[in-house]
Amino acid sequence: MLCHPRSTPTCVAAAGYLPPAETRIAMLFEQRLREGIHDGSITVTFRRWQRPQVVAGGRYRTGLDLIEVLSVDVIDEARISNADAHRAGYPNAEAVRVDLRGPADLATFRIRLRRLDEPDPRDVLAATDALSPSDIDDIDHRLGRLDRASPRGPWTAATLAAVSARPGVAAPVLAESFGLETLVFKRNVRSLKALGLTYSLRIGYRLSPRGAAYVGSKH
Repeated sequence: MLCHPRSTPTCVAAAGYLPPAETRIAMLFEQRLREGIHDGSITVTFRRWQRPQVVAGGRYRTGLDLIEVLSVDVIDEARISNADAHRAGYPNAEAVRVDLRGPADLATFRIRLRRLDEPDPRDVLAATDALSPSDIDDIDHRLGRLDRASPRGPWTAATLAAVSARPGVAAPVLAESFGLETLVFKRNVRSLKALGLTYSLRIGYRLSPRGAAYVGSKH
C-alpha cells in the first residue's frame, strides 16, 4: 500500500528536510512494494483513492530508496492490462483487482514510478558534521518550531540528549522514560531524523554526525 501522511496511524510519515525544491514529502510503502521498487521489478502500482495522494514529478522516500512518480492516471479497473499487472508485481490483472483496497466506488489510479539512483538528501545532510553559526541558528529555529507545536511542551533537547546518552536502546524503553506511547516517541525521533540529527538503528537510534556536532555546540 502506498500511504499518505494523513492516512491511518500505521501510515504516518514525517515531512523530511527539503533542500532541493523537487524533493517531496516522505511516504511509506508496504514491504512488498518497497522491495520490488528497490530491485527494479516494480514500476507501477494501483490504488483506490478519493483524490490523488501523489503527484507526477514528485519525489518520495520508500524507506529504502528515493522514487520519482512519472504519472498518475485514473483508470477503469476492467482495463487494467496484464502487462501493467506484471509491472506492479502481480501475475495478472485479475490479481490486481482482487487486491485493491477501499470502497469500490472510489476512483482507481495507476501510478507509474521509477527508483532514483541518488542519495537521500537527509543522509547527505546527516553526514555533515561541520556546522557554522548560521547552521546552528537554523537548527535552533527548526527545533523551536517543533517544541512550540507540541501539545506536551518542549521535547527536542531532552530527546536528543536521551539518544546521545543511550544509543541502541529500544524505542519502547526510551519512550517509557519520557512517559510517552512508543508511537509518539518514534514520531518525535522521525522529526529529528528529518532534520539530519539522528540515525535509526536495527534497535534504537544514535546521533548522526550532524546531530553530535549540534549537541556538542550546546556544551
